[in-house]
Amino acid sequence: MESKLFDVTAIGELLIDFTENGTSSQGNPLLEANPGGAPCNVLAMLERLGKKTAFIGKVGKDMFGNQLKAAVEEVGIDTRNLVMDEEVHTTLAFVHTYPDGDRDFSFYRNPGADMMLTKDEVSLELIQNSRIFHFGTLSSTHEGVREATRYALDAAKEAGCIITFDPNLRPPLWKSLDDAKTEIEYGLTKCDVLKISDNEVEFLFGTTDYDKGAALIREKYNIPLVLITMGKDGSRAYYKDLRVECAPFLQENTIETTGAGDTFCASILNYVLEHGLEGLTSENLLEMMTFANAAASLITTRKGALRVMPERQEVLDFIAACGR
Repeated sequence: MESKLFDVTAIGELLIDFTENGTSSQGNPLLEANPGGAPCNVLAMLERLGKKTAFIGKVGKDMFGNQLKAAVEEVGIDTRNLVMDEEVHTTLAFVHTYPDGDRDFSFYRNPGADMMLTKDEVSLELIQNSRIFHFGTLSSTHEGVREATRYALDAAKEAGCIITFDPNLRPPLWKSLDDAKTEIEYGLTKCDVLKISDNEVEFLFGTTDYDKGAALIREKYNIPLVLITMGKDGSRAYYKDLRVECAPFLQENTIETTGAGDTFCASILNYVLEHGLEGLTSENLLEMMTFANAAASLITTRKGALRVMPERQEVLDFIAACGR
């Protein structure tokens, strides 16, 4: 791959995740303001793995927007195309964690700054200087930001970027689930690498037979590399005529699953940056997913995601300790 200034540029949401962190002396829940948003979580893990990343998005010019800008810069992500909105506040998400670590989201985003990004605010130069362009669907929930995302995608295609996509379905953020399905399907027509979760396959195709879902995706959209994450059941990769399954690294110490999918996704992107998309073998795919599954497992033992991503050696040591 030719030398470019950035390994990965991502577009999308950057917001505050308020996560529960104990109770006060009066018995009220205490909430911790964690930097969040899938695209920057992905970039934060890539930075940990030694890659150079940039983010395209918008936050409010307010207390939380300033906090997010500082947090993103602290982990090394380039913020030259992070726009500060003078009028609209930073998007907030309140995360309720269940005993098994799974989550429920309540969003304060009507409007939120992340959905106010316009086409005119997207830096084409940044995209043209990137090897991979990454996106999800939360930057396509509303008309203006959807136009900005599609404009950025067209520029990435033209620049010869590898395009990577994680639908990251969040039903509460859509006016209708039909709109969500339309935008996921649009993303599938554009990407070279797809990271999709089991529940998203069920949403699209109404099946829990993930091999069948993968076959339908590949037949219709011809995506070179498809990865399906299945939570406690591990992950699968589909590439050419290969289907490789990788067992999970189950944790006794799981606190919450925030950022697990993003950590997995970043690990996959990192492997693609280092090995390309041509001539991958079953061994390559297993190596790629073993690292990604292990990294995702580690992040579930920590509160938050963006600031606490694991180091490469930590992941390798964990894999070795598990005898894999």
